[in-house]
Amino acid sequence: MISFEGIAEFIAVAETQGFSSAARRLGVSTSHVSRRVSALESSLGTALLARTTRKVRLTEAGHQYYRRCSELMFGLEEANERVSSEHVKLSGTLRVSAAGEFAEKFVAPALLEFAALHPELSLDIDFNSRMVNFVEEGIDFSIRYGRLSDSGLVARKLVNRNLIAAASPEYLKQHGTPQHPEDLRDHQCLIANNDVWLFQSKDGPMEVKVKGKLKTNSARSLIKACQLGLGITYMPVSSLGDAFNDGSLQTVLEPYSTKDITTWIVYANRKYLPSRARLAVNFLLEYFKDWEES
Repeated sequence: MISFEGIAEFIAVAETQGFSSAARRLGVSTSHVSRRVSALESSLGTALLARTTRKVRLTEAGHQYYRRCSELMFGLEEANERVSSEHVKLSGTLRVSAAGEFAEKFVAPALLEFAALHPELSLDIDFNSRMVNFVEEGIDFSIRYGRLSDSGLVARKLVNRNLIAAASPEYLKQHGTPQHPEDLRDHQCLIANNDVWLFQSKDGPMEVKVKGKLKTNSARSLIKACQLGLGITYMPVSSLGDAFNDGSLQTVLEPYSTKDITTWIVYANRKYLPSRARLAVNFLLEYFKDWEES
C-alpha cells in the first residue's frame, strides 16, 4: 500500500531549504518534520536530503523525487478544491487584470458570480491591456487575448473566438467593399492593439499591415466609429453581435476571417497560486467550457 506520510514535510523542506522554516510553514515542530522526512527516506531506501549544520540541500534523488511529488501534490490540492469549492471559505482580495470587450461583457459577470459564492472574498478587477508584473502588483491572474509571447508564464485556454471584419453600409457605399484582405491597404481601418491583421486564405495565413486615423484599445469606441462610417474594423464576432443585429454594421471579407483566436487565463506559477486564485481559475474554466462565439 502506498504511503503519503512525510511527503508534505519533504516538499516543505525542499522549498524552504530548512527544517525550521518548513516547520513554520506547516505549523508543526521542527522535530516532527525531521522525523517524518527521515521515515520517508528510510521507506524509500535512499537519502533525499544532504544535511549539514548550516544548510540542507537536495540530493540528485531528492531533486527527482521533489519534481514528481510537487506535481502530484498540486494535482491533489486542485482535485480537493474542485470537489469542495462550494464549501471552501475564501477571504482576502482576488486581483485580476483583464482587457477587452469580452472581459467586460462576459468574464467580469462570471467573476461576480464567483464572488457571490464567497461572501468574505473581495474582488479587484483592473481593466487594461498592458503587461503586468504579477508579483510586484499582487495580481493573481490576467485575462489576455490572441497570441502570447513566450514569457515563461502559465497560460490556460479559456475560449476560442472568431474574428470578423465589419463596416457600416454608408462607408461601403462611399468607399466600396473590399474583396480581398490586400484591398484594406486602400481603406481607412479602425485599429485596436495591432496594425497587422491576420487573415486566412486557401494558401494559409495572410498578414496585412493596415492604416487608419483611429487607434484605441476600447472596443466600444471602435464599434461606434465604425457605425459612424469612419472605417473598417476587425474584431471578435461576440463584440460586434449587437451592431450586426440592428443593421448598423455588416460583414466584409468573411471568407478570409480568422478562426479560433484564443482568450487565455495567464498567471505566474501554478504551484504558488493562492486558493482563491486556483478556485477562481477552475470556476472560469468550468463556466466557459461550452461557450461559443456568437
